[in-house]
Amino acid sequence: MNVCPISVTQTKRSCPWLLLVLAVGLSGCSIKRLAVNKLGDALAGGGNTFASEDDPELVKAAVPFSLKLMESLLAESPQHQGLLLAAASGFTQFGYAFVQQEVDELEPKDFSAAQVLRGRARRLYLRARDYGLRGLETSHRGFATELRRDAKAALQWTKAKDVPLLYWTAASWAAAISMSKDNPDLIADLPIMESMMDRALELNEAFDGGSIHAFLITYEMARQGGQGDPVTRSRRHFDRALELSNGQEAGPFVSLAEAVALPRQDRKEFVALLNRALAVKADARPERRLVNLLMQRRARWLLERADDLILEPEKPQTNNPEK
Repeated sequence: MNVCPISVTQTKRSCPWLLLVLAVGLSGCSIKRLAVNKLGDALAGGGNTFASEDDPELVKAAVPFSLKLMESLLAESPQHQGLLLAAASGFTQFGYAFVQQEVDELEPKDFSAAQVLRGRARRLYLRARDYGLRGLETSHRGFATELRRDAKAALQWTKAKDVPLLYWTAASWAAAISMSKDNPDLIADLPIMESMMDRALELNEAFDGGSIHAFLITYEMARQGGQGDPVTRSRRHFDRALELSNGQEAGPFVSLAEAVALPRQDRKEFVALLNRALAVKADARPERRLVNLLMQRRARWLLERADDLILEPEKPQTNNPEK
């Protein structure tokens, strides 16, 4: 039997058939990777399909398949930055809209079941964070390690084009921390998350119609070492978020109601803000229809619970003139 030896010097001269096999094989790998990347590009850019949907329950049922498809494609093309961003944002939004909201609604009725869901929400947020960090690693190898060593120094290389990944990584990280009051290791990551969001604000404060400012409405109330009054800072971000969104986002109204009016037990402002959220026309910006519908759902839920959330001040006792 004639066996063709595989060697660098002999292959081209004596094994033309081997070159053909290798060429076909390599071509097949390239075609597969090209197909995966093309599909990944399409999937990563298809967010508006869900964002403009007017049926949240349909999205709730459909999104898990889309997210798992992204993960399947990332297994084949692990450095596809568009897919990594889509996964980071997708898992964050799904976790908040369809898991954390359920936690909040269930907790007063079934604390144990709510705790199970809380754990699921945290895992979804951490998965989103990890995809976001991977996305940033594609532009700067070793970024995650440097981030933990010196966050502000590590973030100096980031540019405006990195803002979407910075935002969604920080947002998912913050959400995970908020669901982990009993996890000191995760809580210790708060300064890293804060540095990422502040850097995103510095690079592009108008990102996504004011989404960074909308996030900071809530965060300023918990920020450690912030300058000045936290309520003033929160209201400043609220005003800017309204300006950048042209008042067509329900989210900032809900955020200010929960972050400022509720802790201050200001029922008048609480109700007024939530009613303003409900007055937003969800169809005015089709690309934001779904998020507006979801935030309006939360506004209605909060209004229904206003009597439980805000205690009426005790009425002063008056002397009985007959006594």
